[in-house]
Amino acid sequence: MVSAEQDVSDRDYVNSLARGLEVISSFTRTRPKMTLSEISRATGMTRATVRRFLLTLVREGYAEKDDKLFSLKPKVLELGYSALSSMGILDVIQPVMNDLSRNLQESVFAAVLTGDYVTYIARATSERLVNVSITIGSTTPAHAVSTGRVLLAAEPNDALERYIDRVKLEPITPHTVTSKVKLRAEIEKVRLEGYSFVDQELEVGLGSLSVPVRNREGRVLAALNVCCPTARVTSDDMRKNILPELIAASQTVTRGM
Repeated sequence: MVSAEQDVSDRDYVNSLARGLEVISSFTRTRPKMTLSEISRATGMTRATVRRFLLTLVREGYAEKDDKLFSLKPKVLELGYSALSSMGILDVIQPVMNDLSRNLQESVFAAVLTGDYVTYIARATSERLVNVSITIGSTTPAHAVSTGRVLLAAEPNDALERYIDRVKLEPITPHTVTSKVKLRAEIEKVRLEGYSFVDQELEVGLGSLSVPVRNREGRVLAALNVCCPTARVTSDDMRKNILPELIAASQTVTRGM
């Protein structure tokens, strides 16, 4: 079978579009605002080339300029939501997440992989006074969260190898995995077990459990996630009581696609 990448000839490849997308992707959680020079270094493009792309994005409402700093505007999220909506996942997953959150009385999230980060595309909060404060559209480093490891586990081997080679494993908490050997082992474990549990690697006191959400052909579209305070819910409790509910919810989404 010919892959989508192999099916695109050099004649059909639009280099300017690809480079414009690269400019957008250069903005991250740790680099939300950058100068022309910083974006030029991040992308390997000349300042003049980067300037044309950025001014186009500003004019179309996808970016903004404040003195010498450029940043993305929320309109960029429409690109991702258009793709997700076309797959039908948002319409299907939200009511399932609402039911899951109500049954578990915990916060539930859905996320997709965006470069070296995960982006949260949907959330459902419980009736508890205190809920996990992850907002739609926010991003987190993929290596430090269970959603990221589930989504990385679904990547082809060559894409995963490229990720492992380039990623910088910053210690977000004292528990964050910073060894590439250990991270690779954790991702392989997810491939074998079909879920990921991450203990306080993004935030001290927070446990995170995720499973993949697949379409009917078996392709992973997103990760379904439940976060719990470790002071209230142990890792064993999450695996015993929450994991079966997460898996059932994921299967419900697949049937609804």
